[in-house]
Amino acid sequence: MTHLVASGRRVASVVVMAMTLAVAACSDDEEDGGSAAVGPDGSPNLPTHDQLKAALDQAQAEDNKGFGLDMWATVVDRSGIVRTIAFTGTKEDDQWPASRVISAQKANTANSLSLTGLALSTANLYTAVQPGGSLFGLQESNPVNTDAAYGGNADDYGTVNDFMIGKRIGGVNVFGGGVALYDASGTVIGAVGVSGDTSCADHSIAWKVRDYLRTGPNSDGAVDYVPSGVDPLDGHDNIVFDIDANGVSSSGWGHPVCPLVASEVIAEAQALPTTNPVSTLTP
Repeated sequence: MTHLVASGRRVASVVVMAMTLAVAACSDDEEDGGSAAVGPDGSPNLPTHDQLKAALDQAQAEDNKGFGLDMWATVVDRSGIVRTIAFTGTKEDDQWPASRVISAQKANTANSLSLTGLALSTANLYTAVQPGGSLFGLQESNPVNTDAAYGGNADDYGTVNDFMIGKRIGGVNVFGGGVALYDASGTVIGAVGVSGDTSCADHSIAWKVRDYLRTGPNSDGAVDYVPSGVDPLDGHDNIVFDIDANGVSSSGWGHPVCPLVASEVIAEAQALPTTNPVSTLTP
């Protein structure tokens, strides 16, 4: 009997220890996305909900050569935890409902595939993941965490109480709309993803959102100190339109031209480094 009691105590101790470790292990995922330090040190530089919404409203209101639809935007930190989500329009569902999770997926992709010395936007991935491409299969490699994506009250989606906030969303997206965020030291601190229009317009809006964001303790608050990228024209992470009639991208990083007017879509994107230039890194 004494042996059974002792054994039971040991089992109980192991269970308690396991529960404690489990709680500690997922504590980051259970943060509410507020001012608490979630994820790596760069997190305090990321935008608040109000800052993200203001930048998204400003970017979406411009002529981005898409359909002019309302948008979703999500920011993740460097460890892939969703920090904030916002939308344009008067209420949730003025936008494509699917675009909420797609925007988070784009943010996760741009963050997880960008480095301090190399920025990749989601638009840069399209050609490489096609059959025969150097990254074929990438889009299947990190599924969206559906438990994080679709839980909670839908009325809270896009607010400070969105169920995704404080959770790792995962997912890989391979068309325009996701760009990494960089602080004044050139360090990648997370990413923003937007969705709700054509993928080319999504890229344009994401680029502008990154430009319009002013956050955190940086001297100027900018989060667009972008290092080199794969765009042969700009040298950063802009969308590349070099897919020819045979479907071949000369750079290997090309993205299809979207509706509506191809020449206007190309001109809009290629002007971004001039109309919305990235911040310059100081050597």
